[in-house]
Amino acid sequence: MRWFAVVLCLWAIPLWAVEPDEILADPVLEARAREISRGLRCPVCQNESIDESNASLAKDLRILLRERLVAGDTDAQAIDFIVQRYGEFVLLRPDTQGANLILWIAAPIMLLIALGIGWTAIGRKGATVTALSEAEKAELEKILRS
Repeated sequence: MRWFAVVLCLWAIPLWAVEPDEILADPVLEARAREISRGLRCPVCQNESIDESNASLAKDLRILLRERLVAGDTDAQAIDFIVQRYGEFVLLRPDTQGANLILWIAAPIMLLIALGIGWTAIGRKGATVTALSEAEKAELEKILRS
């Protein structure tokens, strides 16, 4: 039964990140803020969204995001404001335009190249297999007997 309590607590850890003093009174704005913050990376934790992170910088970003929404920014304007300050690194899913396009297509291209090299290497190895000569067979028999 204890393990269940531990698993339940670990599962709820992301819920602890957004503190009560950060939550907006307007539930619509708060829902927008939570949705946006799930797509923004914590610069400290790097693989957590600012919604999940307990880092002080993530808290500052959550507060900044909420301030921008209260000021009347659209979702895109709020995200653009944070990206201008912290760079595209804060986006958990960067856009697929410009220089980022190279990063998005590089992995599949490299996989295809690796598969091609592997296929070629396997094909060549199978084609170059030849039978042992009589002298080689005799030498092998001599080695195996000793």
